[in-house]
Amino acid sequence: MIYPKSIAALIEQFQKFPSIGQKSAQRMAFHVLKMPLSEVEKFANAIVEAKKNTCTCEICYNISTESPCEICQSPKRDRSIICVVAETKDLIAIEKTNEYNGLYHVLQGVISPMEGIGVDDIRIKELLNRLVDDRVKEVILALNPNVEGEATCLYLTKLIKPFGIKISRIAFGLPVGADLEFADEITLAKAIEGRRDI
Repeated sequence: MIYPKSIAALIEQFQKFPSIGQKSAQRMAFHVLKMPLSEVEKFANAIVEAKKNTCTCEICYNISTESPCEICQSPKRDRSIICVVAETKDLIAIEKTNEYNGLYHVLQGVISPMEGIGVDDIRIKELLNRLVDDRVKEVILALNPNVEGEATCLYLTKLIKPFGIKISRIAFGLPVGADLEFADEITLAKAIEGRRDI
């Protein structure tokens, strides 16, 4: 079916989201068309406001409304531990457990040659710069237990060892191939609690 240009453009924009194929994009576009104009305007404004009012923390690279972010600014955080995650959504998943009270470092991706993501494409140099701080005593690698996550962990371990800092990996209470953002709080809490040295 050939859609009018405006609908085709909307479908095309929805297809840019991860895991959204042609049919899902069509359903979303037609759902938007059924919504009252006032709701569509609220939806569009929410997207624009989220984009305008968020930034990347200059210290940990978390997505925030200010830089440094609330976590990096908090005097209640344990500055001797840095938990390394791939994305902000992983940080949020760990925060929901209320079991971790250290700082974070968001790599903004993982090493993935298949997707053309190399070591210079993620925030590895910035992490190493943070490890010069004498207060840092442990780095927890909290990356997904998949091929890319494991490759990134191995690479980071090789770079961090010379600093003489303890390196641990979250326990594999999570099924292999699972994403942190979909794990329940208890599983994630146990994974943090049962982390092991590398």
